[in-house]
Amino acid sequence: MNIIVNPPRNEWPELLKRPVLDHSVLETAVLQVLDNVKQNGDNALIELTRRFDGVLLEDIKAPEAEITAAERALPEELKIAITQAKQNIQKFHTAQAQAVIKMETMPGVQCWRKSIGIEKVGLYIPGGSAPLFSTVLMLGIPAMLAGCKEIVLCTPPGKDGTIHPAVLYAAKAAGITQIYKAGGAQAIAAMAYGTERIPAVYKIFGPGNQYVTCAKQLVQRDGIVIDMPAGPSEVCVLADETANAAYVAADLLSQAEHGSDSQVLLVSTSAAMTEKVIKEKRNQLAALQRKDIAAKALANSKAIVMENITDALALVNAYAPEHLIISCANDEAVAEMVVNAGSVFLGSYSPESVGDYASGTNHTLPTNGYAKAYSGVSVDSFVKKITYQKLTQEGLKNIASTVVSMAEAEGLQAHANAVKVRL
Repeated sequence: MNIIVNPPRNEWPELLKRPVLDHSVLETAVLQVLDNVKQNGDNALIELTRRFDGVLLEDIKAPEAEITAAERALPEELKIAITQAKQNIQKFHTAQAQAVIKMETMPGVQCWRKSIGIEKVGLYIPGGSAPLFSTVLMLGIPAMLAGCKEIVLCTPPGKDGTIHPAVLYAAKAAGITQIYKAGGAQAIAAMAYGTERIPAVYKIFGPGNQYVTCAKQLVQRDGIVIDMPAGPSEVCVLADETANAAYVAADLLSQAEHGSDSQVLLVSTSAAMTEKVIKEKRNQLAALQRKDIAAKALANSKAIVMENITDALALVNAYAPEHLIISCANDEAVAEMVVNAGSVFLGSYSPESVGDYASGTNHTLPTNGYAKAYSGVSVDSFVKKITYQKLTQEGLKNIASTVVSMAEAEGLQAHANAVKVRL
C-alpha cells in the first residue's frame, strides 16, 4: 500500500478514484449478452452458462431434490450459524416496518401513506470462487417482510452443474422457492426481460462484478428498476493512534480478499500507526488462502495520513465508502460527523465481517461513491409507498378556494372546474 501524507484537497478526486474497466468495452460486451437473452431466452442462458461457467445444463431451475440434498450436505454447525444470522437480520428488518398514519391536514381533508410490497422482485447472488449465501438472507428476508408476492433468485452453478448447498439452504430458510442457475449479465437480462422459465420482474437486487453492475444499469433504460449500482466491494478504515494495528490490518484484508477489483483505504491521523498496520498486513496476508486475490486488491489501495481528525473525516466523506470502520477514541462522537457511508462500524470490536454476515444490518450497500446519494438495502427497498386522500363535503368546501385560485393561475381551467362542479 502506498502511503500518502496530507494530500491537498485538489488532489483528492484523483486520489480517491476506484479501479474500473474500460466502460466502452464493458458496455459493448454486456449489451451483446442482454440482446442475446432477450432474443433467445433459455437457450441463450444455457449457451452462456456453458461458455462462462463451463457447464452444460439440462434445466436452469434448481430441482426440489437438489434443495433437499443441500440441507443434508451442510455441516450442522453452518446450519446453526445461518439460522442465527437469519434471526438477527429478521429482527433488525422487522423493526423497519412503518405503521399507516392518517392525518387531517385541515378540517375534512384526510391524508395517509401506505407501504405496498413490490409484486415481482429478482435477487442476484454472486457465485464464482466465493458463493455469497449470506446475500440470500440479506435480500430474501426483507423481500418476504415487505410482502413481495414473487421472488426470483438467480445464481451461477458450479462446475458440476449444481448450486452451492449453502446458497440453497439459505434460500429455503428465507422462504425462496424460485431458484435458477444463471449468473453474470445474462442472469440480469433474464430477470429483466423474462425467458421461458424465468419470469420478468419489476426490480432487481444484488451485488456483483462490473459486468453485473453494468447490466443492471443498462436494463434501467428499459424501465427495470434496480436497488443501486452495487459493484466491487470496498472498505475504509479511519484510525487514530489508539487503534489496534492487528485489528485494522485484518479489517483491510477481509475486504481485499473479496476480489482483485476490490479496494481498501486506510485513513489515519498517525503515521506511526499506519506503519504498524502495514507491517501487520504483510504478516497476515502471508497466511491467507486467498492471498493472491487480496494482493491484487491491495495494489489498488492506499494509506493516507492526515494532520487531524477533521481533515481525515472530510477525506472519508469525500470517498463515501461502502463500509466505514472507525477505530478511534470517542468513536461515537466521530461517527456523528459521518455523512457519506453505506454502513458504519464503531470501535475496536466491530469488524466489518459481522455486518457482512450476522449482526442484523444489511450488507448490500452502495459502492463506488454512490453512498453520497444511495442507502443500503432495507425493507423500504422492497416496497413502494402509495399516498391516499379522502375529503368530506365540508373538507372540499374548506380547500376549494385554494385549489381553484392555484389552478386558474396556472391556466388549467378543467382542474378548477373539477372542484367547482362539486360545490
